[in-house]
Amino acid sequence: MSAFGGPPTDGRGRDGSTERMRVHGLTTTAVGLLAVVLLQDAVGAQGRGGAGGAGQASARAAAPRDYTGTWVSVVTEHWHLRMLMPPKGDYTMIPLTPAARKVAAAWDPARDRADGNECRSYGAAAIMRVPSRLHLQWANENALQMEIDSGTQTRLFRFGAGAPPASVQPSWQGYSVATWEGSGGRGGGSLNGRLRVVTTHMRAGYLRKNGVPYGENARLEEHFETFTEPNGDRWLVATSIVTDPEYLAQPYTTTYPFKKIPDRSGWDPTPCRVDEPR
Repeated sequence: MSAFGGPPTDGRGRDGSTERMRVHGLTTTAVGLLAVVLLQDAVGAQGRGGAGGAGQASARAAAPRDYTGTWVSVVTEHWHLRMLMPPKGDYTMIPLTPAARKVAAAWDPARDRADGNECRSYGAAAIMRVPSRLHLQWANENALQMEIDSGTQTRLFRFGAGAPPASVQPSWQGYSVATWEGSGGRGGGSLNGRLRVVTTHMRAGYLRKNGVPYGENARLEEHFETFTEPNGDRWLVATSIVTDPEYLAQPYTTTYPFKKIPDRSGWDPTPCRVDEPR
């Protein structure tokens, strides 16, 4: 397997279908279990997560799982849309409104470059889709920082932050509020102890590299889960739910797996690029 999951082989000259099926099975299981725990959360969400109350432990101290370290994208599905530039007009699997189709049909990468909008496909609502390495570390006791080498982006997940201040302006990575959800200590075998992140105040950007839009009123909800396979491989599964009253006819849900790697030796910061996959 190459750094980003490689072409449809396992990187050793053999068919990678077994690896793809294994990762697909892992992500499918995680998504199915996530649907169950989301229903449970809807019943008893009040009073959980965060770290803002007096006497409460910091978010770092209360973390049910360790999300820190370096993770790499494993691309086993939709390879032609993620590892290659998707062709203009390919909107498959995205529930676009007529207004969104009109915007996407007018996509002009040269204009984005001339206008200084090279990072439109690297915003929070799309960055997990871009083949990347992630590095997570605690910025402070109540903020988890995610660095992304593709596009050289940084996200900040604020615990106990509440509503964004009125002074917050839209940005590519928006304003993210994080909570711990579920229960169970580190090292547990269940799906408990998820990281939930809600992001607003995003600049208008692209859900796909070929100009499929999301607007400034879009809302991003993410659920991050980690687990360890019997062979010791450590995985991070990110499930993203984007809602946008202007450009999406219904919520757009995607899931992306990342595999933990020992260090940052392959870290490759790149600038935002309008006509390349990463």
